[in-house]
Amino acid sequence: MKSKLLSPMSNRHQQPEPNKTSVPIVIDLDGSLLKSDSLVESLMIFFKSDPLSFWRVFVWLIKGKAYLKRQVAKSVSLDVSSLPYNIDILHYLRDEHDRERTLILATGADEHIAQPIADYLHMFDSVIASDGTTNLSGIHKRDRLVAEFGEGGFDYLGNELKDLSIWQVANESMVVGSKKFIGSIEDQISNVKRVFELEPVGFSEWTHALRLYQWLKNILVFVPLFAAHRFFDVDLIVSSTIAFFSFGLCASSVYLLNDLLDLTEDRRHPRKRFRPFASGSLPLVYGLVAAPLLLIASILTALILPLTFLLILSIYYVTTLLYSLRLKRVVILDVILLAILFTERMMAGSAAINIWPSSWLLALSMFIFTSLALVKRYAELATMRKEYGENAKARNYIVSDSELLMAIGVASAFVSILVLVLYITSGTAQLFYGRHNLIWLVCPVLLYWLCYIWLIAHRGDMHDDPMIFALKDQTSRITMASILIIMIFAL
Repeated sequence: MKSKLLSPMSNRHQQPEPNKTSVPIVIDLDGSLLKSDSLVESLMIFFKSDPLSFWRVFVWLIKGKAYLKRQVAKSVSLDVSSLPYNIDILHYLRDEHDRERTLILATGADEHIAQPIADYLHMFDSVIASDGTTNLSGIHKRDRLVAEFGEGGFDYLGNELKDLSIWQVANESMVVGSKKFIGSIEDQISNVKRVFELEPVGFSEWTHALRLYQWLKNILVFVPLFAAHRFFDVDLIVSSTIAFFSFGLCASSVYLLNDLLDLTEDRRHPRKRFRPFASGSLPLVYGLVAAPLLLIASILTALILPLTFLLILSIYYVTTLLYSLRLKRVVILDVILLAILFTERMMAGSAAINIWPSSWLLALSMFIFTSLALVKRYAELATMRKEYGENAKARNYIVSDSELLMAIGVASAFVSILVLVLYITSGTAQLFYGRHNLIWLVCPVLLYWLCYIWLIAHRGDMHDDPMIFALKDQTSRITMASILIIMIFAL
């Protein structure tokens, strides 16, 4: 966010005050001082903590927005220390505070939210906020400020079009927003003295929020096609491609919802705190709108494919939702669910082309993905340990769990190799591969790669999801290409 002070030479701005420091500054909270919306943040916490009671929100809303804000604020605990504040505005206000200017926090947020924020920042002289009866926003805020300070008796800093009525009665106006928004306000009022220009939401924020790079995981939907040796069947390739995009849209919907529910946890993470919603670079409302739209698009795309695919997609979404709300904080179970979610991608690929994977392939994938899921948790613990020391936590795992996670993960990796050995010797491989003995070469290559992944994690260099890391890492790409070549020659 960039701030700039308009030139004092402008004729329309030449309204000097003889005793400017005696004029209080009134500051809005949501979207101004805070790069977020405290009500949406509180609603996300409420939904995450008690999803079965979320229906109460609609009952509260019937009694008015002020009542809704009060009940939600009383039901949750907002971590004000982790909220994304506008740094430029904070610096400006601290400078004014040092000059002994009176600072007033006036917000439509409930006082149960506003007061803890004011207490945390230690620079506001008083707080004016919604009280459960009056929603202090727009005209209501204007009337309250005029009654308190009189017309022209305060400077006002805000960011919404409904603040226009307040700017019109303020001594000086400070506007927060995009360049276009600021220009439209300056065309309507003549007392704009300072602006804080926000960077527009761009393509990079959306690609980061949608996690388009995570779509690479959906390549797993093509595994049944290759396992069935139907590489050149155009119809099946088209069906698998449609499945890929349907799963991608569904996954992005889930990622948006997950990020909205994990705001506080992400802000405490050394890397996740830069995610668009956690950092405040992308408005939370955008996510609330985009998540259901992406899900609808995913379902409409899935309708092109067999009904079984839609069923598996639905199971994937429900499982992921439960994982985001509760199950990812249940140790060990969360790892098993991650492995299942990876395997479900393969099952969905099978449903798309009506060719079902063998029990051997499913067993192999479950053990490999369990090992990779444990790598992910182990790496998260290593990251948090660097940031917070021996008392660090990742999800509900503690640092002392690292050794156990590695032991289980490495064991799962070795069991996956055992499954592959049993497949080669079972006689089943002979039915599908003319030179099935070549598959023995896959065993040491796959074992090397799994051990390599664990070594990278142990060194603290696993900064991505293991699947994404594998697709970016040159050693992993060479290893995967070698396995593919071996399997092709074994046909």
